[in-house]
Amino acid sequence: MLRYYGVDLLDWYRGGLSSRRLAVLIRHLPRDSAVNLADHGEAAQWGAAEHLLAAAVDHLAAANWMTAALHRDEDDEPPEYPEPVPRPGQRPDESGSREQEPNDGELGDTPGAEPERAPASGPSARELARFFG
Repeated sequence: MLRYYGVDLLDWYRGGLSSRRLAVLIRHLPRDSAVNLADHGEAAQWGAAEHLLAAAVDHLAAANWMTAALHRDEDDEPPEYPEPVPRPGQRPDESGSREQEPNDGELGDTPGAEPERAPASGPSARELARFFG
């Protein structure tokens, strides 16, 4: 908090910073803060722009693969399908497709629970994957 706001955390202990103000400051820390990295891991570093760029790279790679597959000689082996750009929170499984890693602190999958808030504004990774997936 000292890095971003110039506010020392000890001010809360000393009584110079209210609990409400402390909560507001923590809630609005930037994506690259240590708190967001600890809470959300690698996903905190990816915003909407990064997800859209990864989707564009994947689509271009697929288009290049299709072009190469169509214009190859009949005797040649078909080219291998390109690997997608790795997204945060995903790991490759044995079949080569990507699956979502379980998140113990995620509230979005619990019925009746409030959805998890993303560390930055914009669509969540799940919304982008549903749109581009």
